[in-house]
Amino acid sequence: MEYPLTMNFKLFAIAPQIYVTDAKGETVCYVKQKLFKLKEAINVFQDQTQKEKLCEIKADRVIDFSANYHFFDNNGESFGGIRRKGMRSIWKAHYQLLDEGTTQLAVINEENPMAKVADSLVGEIPILGLFTGYFFHPKYLLSNMSGQPQLRLTKHRALFEGKFVIEKLTPMDPVEELRSLMGFLTMILLERQRG
Repeated sequence: MEYPLTMNFKLFAIAPQIYVTDAKGETVCYVKQKLFKLKEAINVFQDQTQKEKLCEIKADRVIDFSANYHFFDNNGESFGGIRRKGMRSIWKAHYQLLDEGTTQLAVINEENPMAKVADSLVGEIPILGLFTGYFFHPKYLLSNMSGQPQLRLTKHRALFEGKFVIEKLTPMDPVEELRSLMGFLTMILLERQRG
């Protein structure tokens, strides 16, 4: 993948959808969340045609407070997951990136939680809510267990859509990159639900 990656989603879509492109504008993946599922289920496709599924993200329980979200390839094999830390994530987003089991490999922390709170509050004002992407720009940092920053996700200005950019800060192997991308995608969908 050529960085930076850009994640776009329409604010007024019935089913949440995310388009991910690389620095050249090439499609990295397309995400479509299933509607009306008691347990979270997110399909990740190679592109918008939805002909070839890249992977699936599934929650391990109905209530998402401290739920685990597992990443499965086309063969149904797990290659990682993400877990929101319940009480720690109430005011400031805090997620743990996991391996195939439950071993923590990295953390995603919100760099400035007040930016997200302000962004959410402005989004609730009827007219200003349409322009919420122009005011505040939350940032999230993915760091390995040694505390070394690896990726940064930043919300960018956009009209009538959500736009996030992922910057690569240190070298990573392809499996780490894919696991981290799936972690960010899951986090974005969960944080949207929280406001």
